[in-house]
Amino acid sequence: MNKQKYDLEERLLEYSVRIIRIVEKLPTTRVGNHVAGQLLRSGTSPYPNHGEAQAAESPNDFIHKLRISLKELRETKRWLKLIQRIPLIKPAEKLDGIQQETEELIKIFVSSIKTAQIKNIKH
Repeated sequence: MNKQKYDLEERLLEYSVRIIRIVEKLPTTRVGNHVAGQLLRSGTSPYPNHGEAQAAESPNDFIHKLRISLKELRETKRWLKLIQRIPLIKPAEKLDGIQQETEELIKIFVSSIKTAQIKNIKH
């Protein structure tokens, strides 16, 4: 199980790196700068929040930190959709891979939260 946690940590780190690289490619226009700031904040937040969850003081604190990561991933998904719709990065298909990874991470966090809630109820 320790390896699994490490894999998610590494995956979130790589996700943050990918988000940063996307932000660096956005145009330096009013819109580009606004979206860049929002995407940078939400897209890099799951990595440190996952670290906070690992150091949680209670099962409820753990679940709360996981929910924050999930919330930020969902926000990131929306910003990426907006970037594709405009498109601020061309071709818009360049973002398909990060969109897929965002979806997968969302599913992982939803599942982790459900598992943690069940374990919390049983104890």
